[in-house]
Amino acid sequence: MLSACGGSKPAEESHARHQTPSGDLQEKTASLSTLPSFLDKQPEQMKKAYLVAAQTKDLLRNIPCYCGCGESAGHQSNMNCFIKETASDGSVVWDDHATRCGVCLEIAVKSAQWQQQGQSAKEIREQIDKQYQKGYAKPTPTPMPA
Repeated sequence: MLSACGGSKPAEESHARHQTPSGDLQEKTASLSTLPSFLDKQPEQMKKAYLVAAQTKDLLRNIPCYCGCGESAGHQSNMNCFIKETASDGSVVWDDHATRCGVCLEIAVKSAQWQQQGQSAKEIREQIDKQYQKGYAKPTPTPMPA
């Protein structure tokens, strides 16, 4: 659920940017091709990672994150580290969580690469689970893909 609006933006933007109780910033844009303004000052690699997440959101919905965001931010999958939701009109609520988390970024990029190599969502999920099962936080409660 979205909470308090950010304060120093123009009126038309103030209702598009929200901060969650976990401290993550969320911002709504018109579509997946319009990146949020919180990426404006981020390195090009970060912007590319968010584009990859947008292009593979259906895959990432099946991939857990192992950074602890399931418990700290209520995320359900790695997709939520980048995208909170996509509305029926195509608008997107982005989440800046992944801008501060190498684990989130790494899982998304690896998953996308493996998908490009022809692996199924289930195969990718099994590899991620195996690679991150030790030494990382509890995974998000992501159902296993069929």
